Amino acid sequence: MVKQVRAQVTRETIVGGAAAVFGRRGYGLASIADIATASGVTKGALYFHFPSKDELARAVIAEQHRRTMAAATEVVEEGRPGLETMVLMSGMLARQLLTDPVVQAGIRLTTDVASFDTPVTDPYRDWLRTSESLFRQAVDEGDLRGDLDPGVLASVIVASYTGVQLVSETFSQRADLLQRVRDLWTVLLPGIVPADRLQRLSALPELIR
Repeated sequence: MVKQVRAQVTRETIVGGAAAVFGRRGYGLASIADIATASGVTKGALYFHFPSKDELARAVIAEQHRRTMAAATEVVEEGRPGLETMVLMSGMLARQLLTDPVVQAGIRLTTDVASFDTPVTDPYRDWLRTSESLFRQAVDEGDLRGDLDPGVLASVIVASYTGVQLVSETFSQRADLLQRVRDLWTVLLPGIVPADRLQRLSALPELIR
């Protein structure tokens, strides 16, 4: 039991060190030697837990996705209206991108499709399902136009959010990310919200702080 706990701690330490290196250098420029140094372990210990850099990168993505989905679940369980929940979740992910090195690295790895022979798609699929479910709820609540396909809207929102955070990283190392996410919703809401609810719902972007 003690050995299992120690092994798990070592594994988590390596994932944290890998996230620091991947987040700073990307997949292509990150080396196993750099990751071992950042993790405070030998290369032998690293290879014992992760036989390849690809497997290590996927472990970082898995941990990032676990953290973001756990935070998203907390937002959903607050029981707010669907559209409001969706806006708040986008702000939550933005804050994680600003403060959590594992989330920063995982998102960078996920968006760098050239890093892997088989692109990582499961996180996107989870976000698409979650977004579609919330948009269907919003239709039922009357906060979303009934003629819009929630699945199509989810695909547009997830892709737009991905682009927004990439542009923010490029221009300001994400310093303006929260404002860019607010701007995204400010532009989108008039096109997806019924006209008689726009005045009230147009304030939703200001919830992102």
